[in-house]
Amino acid sequence: MKACALTDVGVTRSVNQDFVFYSTSPVGNLPNLFILADGMGGHKAGDMASRYTVETLVDLVTNAEEKDPISIINNGIQRVNSDILNKAKESEDYNGMGTTLVVSCIKDSILHVANVGDSRLYILDGDLKQVTRDHSLVEEMVTRGAIDRKSARHHEQKNMITRAIGGDDSVLPDFFPVDIKPGNKVLMCSDGLTNMVEDAVIEKILKNTQDIEEAARMLVDLANDNGGRDNVSVIIIEY
Repeated sequence: MKACALTDVGVTRSVNQDFVFYSTSPVGNLPNLFILADGMGGHKAGDMASRYTVETLVDLVTNAEEKDPISIINNGIQRVNSDILNKAKESEDYNGMGTTLVVSCIKDSILHVANVGDSRLYILDGDLKQVTRDHSLVEEMVTRGAIDRKSARHHEQKNMITRAIGGDDSVLPDFFPVDIKPGNKVLMCSDGLTNMVEDAVIEKILKNTQDIEEAARMLVDLANDNGGRDNVSVIIIEY
């Protein structure tokens, strides 16, 4: 297994509120771990929320006694959600802070995925497939049939998310088990990529670029070339 990560402030932002972590080596009882968070709130709040969430979750996973990936990740998410809520009370600068979160781990040829918010995970298995489901207002509108997928991409309320770490006293992550085969690639990313680059273009780059570090750089550069209106982060895993 190979993996790489890249995060960039983008063209228009002055602070990077994204934070990433990856390890192809064991982290506690997990054989590997990949985490991406996209913070929200004021500059200090969003930066703190994503960094604190990722670093705390890594620590919780490292010290977890459970063996099952879902239990380890879910218990960690519940704990870090409470910690973020308490952290927000420490300073006015942190008021209203929160973050999206997408987490994955590969064990016994199964990709275990958890997400809260609108950061995404895709798998390239022949075609590119989005595994996660955005917790956002426009995604709910698409599900209800109020708007179509094409309209959702440019909707004025696209950035309104319905779940976040630190958003409420309780948090409900979605979990997805995915069979993974040798040769598959996994992409985790913040919406700074998916708002700037079409899925079809992402698929083409992942398919046609053998070196995953080069692919990560191409994706980030293209997001910035297309406007770079947000921080952009990617993690690519080659199984």
